[in-house]
Amino acid sequence: MAEPVDISPNKDGGVLKEILKEGSGEAVPPHGSKVTVHYTGTLVDGTKFDSSRDRGTPFQFDLGRGSVIKAWDIGVTTMKKGERAMLTCAPEYAYGEAGSPPTIPPNSTLKFDVEVLDWEGEDLSPKKDKGIERLQVKAGEGHSTPNEGATVEIHLTGKHEGKVFEDKKITFVIGEGSEANIIPGIEIAVEKFKKGEISTLTIQPQYAYGDKGCPELGIPPNATLEYTVEMKNFEKIKDSWALDDEERIEQCKLFKEKGTNYFKAGKFQLALKLYKRIVSYLEHSSEKDVDNDRKAVLLAAHLNIALCCLKLKDNFEAKSAAEAALKLDPNNEKALFRRGQALLGVGEAEDASKHFSRCLEIDPNNTAAKAQLAVCTKTLKEQLQKEKQVYANMFDKFAKMDTYLEESEKRKLPNVMSSVGEWGQEDREREPSEFEKENPDILLLNGTGEFKDM
Repeated sequence: MAEPVDISPNKDGGVLKEILKEGSGEAVPPHGSKVTVHYTGTLVDGTKFDSSRDRGTPFQFDLGRGSVIKAWDIGVTTMKKGERAMLTCAPEYAYGEAGSPPTIPPNSTLKFDVEVLDWEGEDLSPKKDKGIERLQVKAGEGHSTPNEGATVEIHLTGKHEGKVFEDKKITFVIGEGSEANIIPGIEIAVEKFKKGEISTLTIQPQYAYGDKGCPELGIPPNATLEYTVEMKNFEKIKDSWALDDEERIEQCKLFKEKGTNYFKAGKFQLALKLYKRIVSYLEHSSEKDVDNDRKAVLLAAHLNIALCCLKLKDNFEAKSAAEAALKLDPNNEKALFRRGQALLGVGEAEDASKHFSRCLEIDPNNTAAKAQLAVCTKTLKEQLQKEKQVYANMFDKFAKMDTYLEESEKRKLPNVMSSVGEWGQEDREREPSEFEKENPDILLLNGTGEFKDM
């Protein structure tokens, strides 16, 4: 059994570690990983105050996130898988002057018998579906991380089943990573990186190359990839709150110009991101001397979001964006037209026709609105014809039923509207009438008449 070692950062004796059982391998759980442990906590006199072993359920926590006492964040990060150690924790690294009544008195030194069972990477995926897991190899500097729109410089090495498929240093803008052939998982993850950090990322197919794979890199469909990523440097874009009104509008004009270039190139998703960024910058900004400029840029952003969404076949979001534009300018012809297109796309032809008609009131020569209005008229006629056919079929079946009932009375056939109960043997063996042969869609069930397709 090893002698206790002072592992406190300041070497002040605040956390002493005594190894009770050696672990395996060389790896230790990195910052941010989810660690699974068993533990028993006692006071220095041996009084037990807590134990996961007694409960029969291991304890999990996020290492280095302040979710446990300081001594645990310090001690567990030095332990290998399977290792068991006694951590002696001074009050300032445990529950301090207050203690944790009623089991832990004030200013208590505590002893924890901790065993590391396992750990897994930090889940960085937006849906917390473990699609992007990070295991930190080297901690970064400071507290700052890049934001959307920041320019980042990274070195990445990608592996599939142990084989390196790419190894490169690259600079790209977060939010526009596809332009540099950066997969979504990398782009999402690096927003959590500090300068100088090195981490390994395990990225599931939905955040990598999906069910298509990447033949150029030798990546098959539905492949899970592993990357080692180093954050060399980054330059953050100024947050909206850090800009005054005029600076904010100028920044949004740059977003608009860049978004328009992406739109013209047919890169609608990238354009959409930039137009949405304009809305996030201006939607809750003040409306002082630059109100007219603000309104014009914000209106253009909503109109362009609607247009991008129409191109991407997202009619519901297109409708919402057009509505936002109409709040700023109720008579805006483009907003009316795009909301009409979105309504037509979701099957609301009647409401859509009102929007196209309104466009023509504003500009009688709007040929696009005329064409769309004609589409609405045709669609409404087709819908009316289908409704008529449905009702015609329904009445035809009722007429057939009446005819059958009349025939059953005349020929003493089983009355489908009579008493409940199963058919008798005589009825089962009876030959169907000519009417029944000609109208097989009538279903006789337990003395009630139903149609098969009703």
